Amino acid sequence: MSFTVVIPARLASTRLPNKPLADIGGLPMIVRVAQRAAMSKAARVVVATDAPEVLAACAAHGVEAVATRADHPSGSDRLAEACALLGLDGNDLVVNVQGDEPLIAPGMIDACAAQLQARPDCVMSTVAHALEDAAEFTNPNVVKLVTDARGTALYFSRAPIPWWRDAEQVPGPQPGSAMRHVGLYAYHAAFLRRFPTLAVSPLERIESLEQLRVLWHGERIAVHVSAERPGPGVDTPEDLERVRALIAAGH
Repeated sequence: MSFTVVIPARLASTRLPNKPLADIGGLPMIVRVAQRAAMSKAARVVVATDAPEVLAACAAHGVEAVATRADHPSGSDRLAEACALLGLDGNDLVVNVQGDEPLIAPGMIDACAAQLQARPDCVMSTVAHALEDAAEFTNPNVVKLVTDARGTALYFSRAPIPWWRDAEQVPGPQPGSAMRHVGLYAYHAAFLRRFPTLAVSPLERIESLEQLRVLWHGERIAVHVSAERPGPGVDTPEDLERVRALIAAGH
């Protein structure tokens, strides 16, 4: 199995300005993410960005990067342009690693790619893990997903799903029901190039989850269920301090 990791990065974060360049143990975060991704079985790791500052940081640390347009509405659109710039064949596997995951598990990247290769009936694959915390179950910032018997995604939501009809109070997650979604995706390059041509779906607008566009248009997403939780991502200054401490401790 051969695949390329592409890491979309932009500077326009409202909660943590210039997030990709945030210093973590002497390295910009985007460089940390690329270095972790390079520990996977990826044949190539590339950062896709519209920011000259990110391009410069990558060049300074030997990370391959491509310059993309600044008007992309989503990370998937940015990946689609990157595939064209990299000259990837339609059948080539591409794994989208988020630029704010400096503790991403390399084995999880490999598993996501392998899941798509094993499911030719699907255009994408992603990752989830067991959801056991009642607070996470009701937290709209935690994306939940449910699958069918084959491990194909049925729906993603910020709401608690499935909902117990007869519950007198908010129930917690139940074994075998919803899982926590991990924002890691694998695609075939041909589908990535097609994705920007698909109309934005009403479900996507409501939930602000672009993977719902894929389901709405009748395509399938395979789900790898991971036994481990991913390391914490970085969305806020508090997250950044937590990750700095973990990396300083050798994680």
